[in-house]
Order: sequence, then structure tokens, then C-alpha cells
Amino acid sequence: MADQDPVFQIQRVYLKEASLEQPNSPAILLEQEQPSVDIQLGVEATPAAEGVYEVAVTATVQTKIKDKTVFLVEVKQAGIFEIRNLPEDQMGPIMGIACPQIVYPYLRGNVADLIQRAGFPPVHLAEINFQAMYEQQQAQAAGAVTQ
Repeated sequence: MADQDPVFQIQRVYLKEASLEQPNSPAILLEQEQPSVDIQLGVEATPAAEGVYEVAVTATVQTKIKDKTVFLVEVKQAGIFEIRNLPEDQMGPIMGIACPQIVYPYLRGNVADLIQRAGFPPVHLAEINFQAMYEQQQAQAAGAVTQ
């Protein structure tokens, strides 16, 4: 029964959204102080069709000098994955670990490129252990249910 074999295929990886703001330019560019950098990451998975899912990884990078924003970059990198005939208990780890690991390198490149094109030294996002991130989210969700 070949039609029951597990299927996991990448259909496409694409840049879904990208924005860059420099609200305090050009004055902030003359500052000599080193900016602080805040990086936030998120993962979301949504069904796109029967057996087809979109998994998106979002990065928000904000740099500030004192209370003024130097730049704010938001990038959402997504992938479309065909996932069929997998046990239900494997779907969470596939969409929370395997898919983001595939999409994330593209996100890292786009974030660094966008920041560099804006005239700043690139910000290279660190490698992410999506398994640890997923397990932490599952533990937090389980803790919320038991409270």
C-alpha cells in the first residue's frame, strides 16, 4: 500500500514578509554610542490544504540607543510542506522542529541582508535549537493546563 507510506516533502521556501524602519534617521546615525539589540523569534504552523502545511519563522530585530530606535526589522520566512500519513503524535515535532530547521537558514540570510542593505553592519542570528524551543513550549503549555 504505497499510498499509505509517510510523506514529508518541501514544496517551497519563500520570504513571506519583510519590513525595515529607521524612524530616527538620519540624526540617530550620527550617534557614537553602541546600540542595544533585542531579537525575538516565533514559529507558527497552519494548514494550507489537505496534507499541506505552511510553517513560518518570524524574527524581529530592534536596535536602540537609549530610548530611540535605530532600526526595526521584521522578517517572516515560510515554507510549504507536504506531510501525509504520519502518526498524529509526530505532527507536532515535525512542524515545531523539522520544518523550522529547514526554513531558519533562509530567514537568517534575509535578516542579515536586509540590515546590511539598510547601511548597518549585518546582524547574524544565532543558531537555534528548535527541539529545545519546542520542548520548552510543550512544557509551558502542559504547565498552563495543570494550573
